Amino acid sequence: MLPLAARTLAPNFQEFEVAGRGYGYRALYLVIDVTAIIASPGITVTVTGVARLSSKTFTVFAPASLVTTGTVPLRAGPGLTPAMNLTVDDFLPPVFRVSMTHADTDSTTYSIGGMLAP
Repeated sequence: MLPLAARTLAPNFQEFEVAGRGYGYRALYLVIDVTAIIASPGITVTVTGVARLSSKTFTVFAPASLVTTGTVPLRAGPGLTPAMNLTVDDFLPPVFRVSMTHADTDSTTYSIGGMLAP
């Protein structure tokens, strides 16, 4: 989704559509890898569902801000055991967005990878 790079501003969201194509995906697994931080940054990953007919969005998953280096797996899917700020027990909407929010303009080097699961 996002290659490893130093960022001071949040990149544009990435939108995905998994409905109506026979994919049958119900879960999302994201891996955020924060490799370097400057000062006191904070980044937050948000997964948002999109209701195309009404042009409304709704939060599926918004874990706590990441403020240290490390690798963080995030999961959203039915039947998963909920774990605060890491896993939610919910279906993946047919259209969803993955976005980042930066708390300030301090540099953070990170990447986001992901996969869909049936």
